[in-house]
Amino acid sequence: MKLLINNAFRQPIRSFLVLVGMLVAISAFGLLRTVVEAWYAGVDAASSARLISRSSISLVFSLPIHYAAKIRQVEGVSAVSWANWFGGIYQDPKNFFPQFAIEADTYLKQYPEFKLPDAEYKAFLVDRKGCIVGKKLADTFGWKLGDTIPLRGTIYPGQWSFILRGIYEGKDQTVDQSQFFFHWAYLNERIKQIFPRRANTTGVFVITIQDPSQAAQISERIDQQFKNSLAETRTETEKAFQLSFVSMTEAILMVIQLVSWVVIVIILVVMANTMAMTVRERTSEYATLRALGFSSHYIAGLILGESVVVSSLGGVLGIMLTHPMAHLVKSHTGTLFPIFYVSEGTFWLQVMISVGVGGVAGLLPAWRMSRLKIIEGLRHVG
Repeated sequence: MKLLINNAFRQPIRSFLVLVGMLVAISAFGLLRTVVEAWYAGVDAASSARLISRSSISLVFSLPIHYAAKIRQVEGVSAVSWANWFGGIYQDPKNFFPQFAIEADTYLKQYPEFKLPDAEYKAFLVDRKGCIVGKKLADTFGWKLGDTIPLRGTIYPGQWSFILRGIYEGKDQTVDQSQFFFHWAYLNERIKQIFPRRANTTGVFVITIQDPSQAAQISERIDQQFKNSLAETRTETEKAFQLSFVSMTEAILMVIQLVSWVVIVIILVVMANTMAMTVRERTSEYATLRALGFSSHYIAGLILGESVVVSSLGGVLGIMLTHPMAHLVKSHTGTLFPIFYVSEGTFWLQVMISVGVGGVAGLLPAWRMSRLKIIEGLRHVG
C-alpha cells in the first residue's frame, strides 16, 4: 500500500489534476442523478392502494361531486374522497407550490404518511377558512400557526384568505412537505356565488382500495359506472397518474441522465490516458522489478492498484461534495423540488463508479506491462 501511494503521487501536479477531475465528475454525476430522482419522487412515493379517478377527456374538465356515492358502492373500494387543484398565487408568481381544495376528513385519512398533531387537525376541521401546509412550505415562507395567508386566484379569480391551522410533516423524507390544503366546501361556497355552473364539481376522486393487486379490475368497474355519461371517467393507480405528468418532461430527463454518464465516460478517458503516460514513463522500473524476481501479476497489481487508489480518493472527495451541493440546490430551488436528497442508491452508484473507473483505466496498461519482456523494458527510454 505504501508503494501504491508513493507511486500515485510521484507526479503531484498530474495526480492533483486527476483528483480534481474525478471529484468534479463524481459530484456532478451524483447531483444530476439526484435531480432525476427528485423528478420521479412523486411516482416513487405513490401508494399502490390508492387510485385516482379523473375526467377521461382531460384534467381541465371537472366531475360531478355526486359520483362519490356511486364509487363507494363499487366492489373493492374502501374509501373515497376528492380534491380540486386551486392554482393561486402567493405574493409573486415565482412562489409556486401545489394547492388543493380537499374534502378534509376523508382525504387526510387516506394519507397516513402525513403526520399532523391531533390538536391542529381538529382546529383545521372546524375552521371553514382554515388550511394546513407542509413543514418545508411553512419554513420557506416563515409561516406560523394562526397566520393569515392571502392567495390571488387564477383558475378561481378573486382574493382568497386562509388561516394556517396545521403544519404536517412526512413520515420519512420521501413525503412531499410543500403542499397547501384547504376546505373544498369553502371553495365550493364561493364558486356557487361567482360561477354557479362550476359548483358541486371536483377535479379528481381519490380512492382507497382493499386489495392493491385488484387495482386494474376495480378501475375498470369504476369507469364502467360512468360510461356513456356526460362526464366519463378515467381511473388509474396513483403511480400511473403521477407518471402522466413526468412523461411530459421525459425527453429532458433522458438528456440529464445521458449527460451524467457522458461525464463519467470523459473522466474514464482522462484517467486511462494518465495511467498510460505513467506506465510508459516507468517501463524500465517495471522491467527491473521483473528482473529481480517479481511476477508479472505483481506488476499488474501495482498498476491497477495505483489507478484505483487515485480514482477512489477523487471519488470519495466527490461523494463528500455531493451532499452540500444537493443541500445548496435544495435551498435555492424552493418548492420546485419538494423532495430533494441524495439517495442511498446514488451513493453506492458513485462508490462503484469511483472504483470501476480506476480499474478500467488501469486494465490495458497493466495487461501490457504483464506481457513486457525484461530486455525490451530495460532498453526502453521513457
